[in-house]
Amino acid sequence: MEIDLYALEHLLKKRLDEIELIVAGTGYLPKTVIGVGTVLLDNQGEVELLTANQQVTFEKFIKPLLESSPKI
Repeated sequence: MEIDLYALEHLLKKRLDEIELIVAGTGYLPKTVIGVGTVLLDNQGEVELLTANQQVTFEKFIKPLLESSPKI
């Protein structure tokens, strides 16, 4: 999956309420999801560079939010 870095940055800066909603009741913290997103931004969206745990966080939370986001 190629990540739209602009959409990812928008998610991390302007859609924090959606991150909080998607992690509610899962045991994950919003700052964990934001941290994984930040790592992705720093690495130009290279999912392969994430650790196994970070990849799970990406697949579980960030990917669905990016797929549901309006195109910027």
